[in-house]
Amino acid sequence: MSVEPNPIRILTVDDHPLLREGIAVLVSSQSDMKVVGEASNGRDALEQFRKHRPDVTLMDLQMPEMKGIDAIIAIRGQFPEARIIVLTTYTGDVQILRALKAGARAYLLKSALRKELLETIRAVHAGQKRIPPEVAVQLADYAGEETLSPREIEILQLIAGGNANKEIAAQLSITEETVKGHVKNILAKLSANDRTHAVTIALKRGIIQL
Repeated sequence: MSVEPNPIRILTVDDHPLLREGIAVLVSSQSDMKVVGEASNGRDALEQFRKHRPDVTLMDLQMPEMKGIDAIIAIRGQFPEARIIVLTTYTGDVQILRALKAGARAYLLKSALRKELLETIRAVHAGQKRIPPEVAVQLADYAGEETLSPREIEILQLIAGGNANKEIAAQLSITEETVKGHVKNILAKLSANDRTHAVTIALKRGIIQL
């Protein structure tokens, strides 16, 4: 098999060695691309990026030490031209929006890698953006919604941790009445029936993490 003179140079960032291995196998069968570096967390990703200056970076979101979104922000802060594809098992719309705002050019579900990875790498290298239809539908579903304020997210995170209103009030140095007001707003914005339902919705959409 003849190799193209200027193959697309790829950096793979994921904390699962098997996934990185799988991508390397997929890429090795292509004459127009090659893996030039691998990293297992966001901090390592930045170092590898500086070292290899890849054409396309494949970035997992959930990693130890430095999460994928922070790594995207760090890389693009130094290399604004960086072309990054997010790889994730996660379809939460808030996570997707964060990744796109951070500068990701494409969002790819790990379940679709075998089918869509190579084509997505070529598209992003050519300057295009790619979002799978099922992800785009989710983004559209929540587009007109009021977003939760940082304080509401903080309270929701504490509710998810099993704290009652009284405990939340003490931790945040606010009154219990204020907490109740925030909880009421959270339920309304998320169209949730109760606190547990709100936590379930927020976890699914990536608004909070456990």
